[in-house]
Amino acid sequence: MLEVSDVIKRYGKVTACDRVSFTMEPGSVTVLLGPNGSGKSTIMKSITGFLRYNGTIMVDGQPNKSVEAKRLMGYVPEMPALYPNLTVGEHMEFMARVYRLEDYKTYADALLERFEMTDKVKKFGDELSKGMQQKLSLCLGLLPRPKYLLFDEPMVGLDPHAIKELKNIMQEMRDAGCAVLVSTHMIDSVDMLWDRTVIMQSGQVRANVTRSQVEAGDQSLEELFFAITEGVQ
Repeated sequence: MLEVSDVIKRYGKVTACDRVSFTMEPGSVTVLLGPNGSGKSTIMKSITGFLRYNGTIMVDGQPNKSVEAKRLMGYVPEMPALYPNLTVGEHMEFMARVYRLEDYKTYADALLERFEMTDKVKKFGDELSKGMQQKLSLCLGLLPRPKYLLFDEPMVGLDPHAIKELKNIMQEMRDAGCAVLVSTHMIDSVDMLWDRTVIMQSGQVRANVTRSQVEAGDQSLEELFFAITEGVQ
């Protein structure tokens, strides 16, 4: 289980996250919804250990910044962070070495094939289009087969085939007992995937509900989102 407890993150006088708490259960997809500036990316970066914060984040009982916890997590940032002088194939090899992966090449090739990148293996990072950079970023996040995978706006810039493959992969990960966290403001892109939704606004969690709870009510997820973020009754 991944547990986020009372996380506070401030940038000067601005509070980006204000006592944010939620959990990610194995074999589930949690969707982090919120308008731009709601604190979604900040809490994602806090979980991965990229930011300092107050509060507690535990991954299978280990502090999230420990080596043990980091080896359990994968992260796909909103903006791909690639090395301009490494090829696609070299990026995959670099990630494998970071995670000390063995016998990874078959899986790496399968990922590149699923995202239609087999003909880009020798292309450098700065030679790829934005969409291709996003696809490579997805492959890099998936390569270690993490137990917990965090996606920050993963479908922005992807073509329809890549979106379909990504949704299939999320389903496969859930079926395999992994926990997936997807941060987005595009509700329709994840409407059929989620098990739990955490809705944020102004740095706070405004709702933390399961699919069954929403389906038992009289509002759709979209209606609930707008009722919370725009005050629609």
